[in-house]
Amino acid sequence: MAQHLSYEESVRGVWKGLGLLAAVTVVEVLLSLLKAAEFAESIRPLIYVASLLIIALSIYKAYFIVYEFMHMGYEVKGLAMTVLLPTLLLLWALIAFFNEGDAWRKSREKVLYKDQLELPAGDEVGMSDDNNLLYLSQES
Repeated sequence: MAQHLSYEESVRGVWKGLGLLAAVTVVEVLLSLLKAAEFAESIRPLIYVASLLIIALSIYKAYFIVYEFMHMGYEVKGLAMTVLLPTLLLLWALIAFFNEGDAWRKSREKVLYKDQLELPAGDEVGMSDDNNLLYLSQES
């Protein structure tokens, strides 16, 4: 059986949770300001570590909100999975769509580059006997 808390204990727990979320948010903001600082531009590892910490702290905040404020930590496993699995699938879809969009952008840049190339005039181009593209000079 779950232990029931008194009203005062529940209020204290909510304030502790809000304090924790506020502290994590302040750390995220400070890390973001650190990344934006002028001296940090020359230190690439610092930017990567700060970015990873921001992502980790954001995931922790999302977990804490779902666990505590949505009461998923106190539910049966099946109900928790019906909420968490679609969320994970949505996250997977976002990553897949960003990856696909980046591949499309790179492909589009290649097409635009090839469109800018100039081909030789019509009588300078022909096909050789072995079906390779042949460039003929005007002198021959």
